[in-house]
Amino acid sequence: MLTGKERAYLKGLAQNIDPLIQLGKDGINEGFLKQMDKLLEDHELVKIKVLQNAPVEVDEIVDEILEKTGAEFVQKIGKKLTIYRESKENKKIELP
Repeated sequence: MLTGKERAYLKGLAQNIDPLIQLGKDGINEGFLKQMDKLLEDHELVKIKVLQNAPVEVDEIVDEILEKTGAEFVQKIGKKLTIYRESKENKKIELP
């Protein structure tokens, strides 16, 4: 579980990154989850953009994505969601 200080630090880092993955009309499927797992392992901090044609809204998918990826919620702004999961092998982000 992230503390307020850790979450604030990650929000600062997230300002400078672009979404690495998009969630579209197929919704959360096996391919999306595999790609998310790889992105979280490689980058730790991942921004997701939910497209207009997605079958769900951002608020509806946050818990499902966090549960299936084992990640932590960082922030949601509009149609963009930022999540964090510490990498097992490529640790890049040192939390305060």
